[in-house]
Amino acid sequence: MATNSFDLHGKVALITGGNSGLGLGFATGLAKAGAGVVIWGRNAQKNAAAVKTLEAFGGRVEARSVDVSSESEVVSGFEAAIAAMGRVDCVIANAGFTSMAPFHTMSAETYHHLLATNQHGAFYTLREAARHMIGRAQAGDAGGSLIICGSLSIFAGAATLSHYGAAKGALNAMSKAMAVELGPHGIRVNVVAPGFVVTEMIRANMELAAPLIEMVKTKAPLKRPGDPADFEGIAVYLASDASKYHTGDTLVIDGGQSASVW
Repeated sequence: MATNSFDLHGKVALITGGNSGLGLGFATGLAKAGAGVVIWGRNAQKNAAAVKTLEAFGGRVEARSVDVSSESEVVSGFEAAIAAMGRVDCVIANAGFTSMAPFHTMSAETYHHLLATNQHGAFYTLREAARHMIGRAQAGDAGGSLIICGSLSIFAGAATLSHYGAAKGALNAMSKAMAVELGPHGIRVNVVAPGFVVTEMIRANMELAAPLIEMVKTKAPLKRPGDPADFEGIAVYLASDASKYHTGDTLVIDGGQSASVW
């Protein structure tokens, strides 16, 4: 019988910001494919609801309240994940938020507050994952997948989002160096750059989001914005053995929006 290289049974994935939106989309795909799943999120009620959703697919699910902007919380959270699950094979650095501020009036506090979560939180998370995976590799159990949730702001600018683009651009650049450095341990590093995705946060701000949704419907070849469910497949691919020779890449998942000139 042919083996299924997308099968994640026996693997464990950790997703930051995994209790809603894109993070829950990633986590759902991984749970459906058989992975044990650890989700981090700051809201205990949302964590509990996400656990209930993910447990329906039959695998083991753990949740922990972790603020990724805190290095100590990330370190202790990762130790807890290893203690609970025994190992972590895939980490998706997804936690983040968006705020809007004109560049010329942006305060240092606004700038650093966003980077503390979106950029530095990803660094802490990925560093702990790399330490764990390198330790396993040195013990003869090489391999692992690190995935960064990027953005189209890596490639193009958006007014009032210079700090957001700075964080995502930095992570994209860092991923290339990580892929080179960690490759000898069998650790793959890739970035997923989503287009405009309608999440719970977007639905709660439809007055602001409606023009963007209409713009995407007009410009994107697939004529619709993204949905978190659209990211289940890419998470499974990058976490699985199907991508065992795929590293150092930035994969754009935007319904073709960035491919369109007009």
